[in-house]
Amino acid sequence: MMKKLRISLINIHGLLKGSGLEIGRDADNGGQTKYIYELAEFLSQHEDVEHVHLFTRLIDDPALSPEYAVPVEIINDKLDIRRIPFLGKKYKPKEQLWEGLDLFVNGAMQHIKQHNIFPDWIHSHYADAGYAAAELSAVLNIPFAHTGHSLGFYKKKKLVESGETEEELEKKFKFKARIAAEERTLELAEFIVTSTEQEIETYKAYKNFELGKYHAISPGIDTRKFVPYYYQENDSDKHMEEAQRKYWVAESISKFLTNPHKPIILALSRPDRHKNLNTLIEVYGKDKELQSIANLVIFAGIRKDIAEMPESEKNVLTDLLLLMDKYDLYGKMAIPKKHDVENEVSIIYRYAAEKRGVFVNLALHENFGLTVIESASSGLPVVVTKNGGPSEIIPVCQNGELVNPQEESQIKKALLNILTDENQWKYYSNNGAINIQKYYSWISHVNHYVELVKENLSLSSGAGIKKQHYPNINISRLKRKIDHLLVSDIDGTLIEPKLANPGLKELKTHLMNRTDKMAFAMASGRNLALVKKVIDEEEFPLPDFIICSVGTEIYYTNGKDYILDKGWAKFLAGRWKREEILNKLKAIKWIKLQEEEAQNPYKISYYYDKEQYNHDELITVLGTGWYKVNIIPSHGQFLDFIPKRASKGNAIKFLCRKWSIPLGNVIAAGDSGNDVDMFRGPVKGIIVGNRSAELMAYETTKSIYVAKTSASEGILEGLKYYKIIK
Repeated sequence: MMKKLRISLINIHGLLKGSGLEIGRDADNGGQTKYIYELAEFLSQHEDVEHVHLFTRLIDDPALSPEYAVPVEIINDKLDIRRIPFLGKKYKPKEQLWEGLDLFVNGAMQHIKQHNIFPDWIHSHYADAGYAAAELSAVLNIPFAHTGHSLGFYKKKKLVESGETEEELEKKFKFKARIAAEERTLELAEFIVTSTEQEIETYKAYKNFELGKYHAISPGIDTRKFVPYYYQENDSDKHMEEAQRKYWVAESISKFLTNPHKPIILALSRPDRHKNLNTLIEVYGKDKELQSIANLVIFAGIRKDIAEMPESEKNVLTDLLLLMDKYDLYGKMAIPKKHDVENEVSIIYRYAAEKRGVFVNLALHENFGLTVIESASSGLPVVVTKNGGPSEIIPVCQNGELVNPQEESQIKKALLNILTDENQWKYYSNNGAINIQKYYSWISHVNHYVELVKENLSLSSGAGIKKQHYPNINISRLKRKIDHLLVSDIDGTLIEPKLANPGLKELKTHLMNRTDKMAFAMASGRNLALVKKVIDEEEFPLPDFIICSVGTEIYYTNGKDYILDKGWAKFLAGRWKREEILNKLKAIKWIKLQEEEAQNPYKISYYYDKEQYNHDELITVLGTGWYKVNIIPSHGQFLDFIPKRASKGNAIKFLCRKWSIPLGNVIAAGDSGNDVDMFRGPVKGIIVGNRSAELMAYETTKSIYVAKTSASEGILEGLKYYKIIK
């Protein structure tokens, strides 16, 4: 029998909390947020699921509820929200979070290790989470699935067509990063979940379409909440609460209307051009018969003051109010300012159904059409766009009519057909209430999904079908609890070509046979290619971590893969102005740039003339910016300029924080000036016997051992001194 699943859902940008969602607060808090929260809830109730962790961003913003600043919020005994801080505390729209995603990945990794909640499966929602899931999946070797919710390709296309320039769009929406993340997700995710078969077609615009695997699983709705209008609540307290809510919903609508008892034509969506609410007002405003039969009620997001709304939403709402005025619809049309999305939407649908009304959604294109199934479940017939998901819902549910959202006569005909024919109304109403329970409940969604996950994991021994071409990945490697981490410099420390390396064989045997409690890292001035060369030539056991290019890069080794830690790169980027430094150093005559392969974004490498070396001259040339730069001469011939934050010592600290290894459990071995930085703080140091001139003054203390023997033999001597090996 398969063990129960621990699933991590990632939804980075929306506002998520257990005490009620703020749907419609802005463009980032719409259907996606609701979908994910309900998916998490119903997944946690599945018998094959052990636990669901919902990862999002921690927000500590006085303008918002303090609940968004709670690091771990328990929703039920199998579900919690885990909030990871990055890019400050203030709430930010999703477009502004791209630059910090590596920091989110870092924080999530640290959190998972610290709380020992390694998932069996990850599921990302929207492109930003897809990026994060791909990174986590690579390092932790955990497979992931992805749901797009919307695609950058089409958003960009639409905005370009509306006349905005590529430069403006890139600055505002970061489309390059978004589309690259979407391409990578198609390549690496085990499968992509879509709401409909039609939605799969939309991915064809991407180069990696063929690399993706797709499963259409209809979103569910909470059929405990979206009940038919004739349903009676048995619990007297709930019944009372329901009655109060219904009263306030009726009040908020009827205060606009002269004859509030008439049937209502209901629309409910964000104030977005794409939702095409203006066409609905045009149809209603031009037709006296419709006006005499029914009132028009539009819930278009939540607003306090239109003047303070984002530009695009402000424009849409202003247009709606101007159309209301144009057709003189006062007393016949309501646009309420706010509603409690979490608790009142289901009541709004039921209220409209009791009034024998109809729900309308005329979006130019609707990916799925959640409002179509919510209203159907309440027994409210629909008139809905034929573009997109609804064209798959209506034939199954028989709960209303499909129309072309730009054909006014078609829309009017469908509305009159339902509003004036009692039998037609009942037919659509009953079908909706029955068929939604059958085909579109969250329970059926979650059952289908869990089966797909279990099938993937059982066929791939847990690593994901797409990853089967890395057969020798050691999954438990980074998850284990580490008692000791040995970090060793390579040249002059692990190996010394000028010496016979007498201890090398014995040290390799110790490293080869090390237990899970011992981790091994190589730290070198060399770049990754040169480190790999040493590992291959000397047949070293594979290290867990590699700190290379003088501490400017960290890699994890995962079987045959070397995975760059992008969070470390992001950390280094602060205040580092590479081009500026290169220009200033042109004034120094006794240095010469090393070859291209010795350089990287966070390291500028030179050869220098030992006789002429002048530290003060370097500082003068660098000017006020010198204190942001580490200047590292080594072996009398190499000179590296790297960000102040970059060093082998800081890289060790960073690794220890991320993988929960106490610094006091680190033993670092080195032979030259650029290794000194590793011995700071509680780290135990080993300086080998063949140390360079700049380390000659060191003597053995409590935390630094100066070996008598050289290279590998000196490391063994130190490990015995610290009682790591007998």
